[in-house]
Amino acid sequence: MIKQILSDKPTRLFLVLAGFFIANAMIAEFIGVKIFSLEDTVGIKRLNLPLFGSNFSFHLTAGVLLWPVVFIMTDIINEYYGSRGVKFLSYLTVTLITYSFLMFSGAIYLKPSEYFTIGNGIDNANNAFKGIFGQGLWIIIGSMVAFLIGQILDVLVFHRIKKVTGEKRIWLRATGSTLISQLVDSFVVLFIAFYIGRRIQEGQGDAWTLKQILVTGTGNYIYKFTVAVVLTPVIYFIHGIIERYLGHALAKEMKDAAMND
Repeated sequence: MIKQILSDKPTRLFLVLAGFFIANAMIAEFIGVKIFSLEDTVGIKRLNLPLFGSNFSFHLTAGVLLWPVVFIMTDIINEYYGSRGVKFLSYLTVTLITYSFLMFSGAIYLKPSEYFTIGNGIDNANNAFKGIFGQGLWIIIGSMVAFLIGQILDVLVFHRIKKVTGEKRIWLRATGSTLISQLVDSFVVLFIAFYIGRRIQEGQGDAWTLKQILVTGTGNYIYKFTVAVVLTPVIYFIHGIIERYLGHALAKEMKDAAMND
């Protein structure tokens, strides 16, 4: 049975794409707790530009390292497996991330042994563990809601553009759908997690102002916008690999079916 499943090229391709999609989304979620300075990382002076009444510099979550891969996987899956394929993997990813955080929460409440150490000069290993894996409930909710809204928007825009352009202009439907979906995603997650959530749930730090939401969201979106454009050749490269793997006849059949999904 397994041999029969794995011998089917579309099924095997879906498993590979799904694996990269889910793995990258989950890793991005877990490392997203870290905020880094893009300018300090690349060794340049911070911009400190006036924006929305505040100083704007690139302060990003570490998750942005992997979300571009999720964007590419979304568009590739959309191309060959349609909206049902993307939605199925999106719902599955949210379920698995939620499950993972529940397991992390359980691990946090386990009483640490005196043998539990991390090293690198960290005095309280249990507090460090809790600080990394114990993200607030509203951060999780905001991230999941933003992810699902972004994925649904990506699917809708992608298919709308393809209906107009046909098989041509892969760059337009892939990059265009990403730019629109991530515009919403970049602000929704911050608004829910740090504006709404911190006003409802006490003890989670000071609530952000709308100015902070706008400034940080703008930085995140500029980064995602730039990466989406830069990665456009990668989408063509992956398309070429898949077309050769499936064969043009099977690839066309799958893409036609995806459009009628």
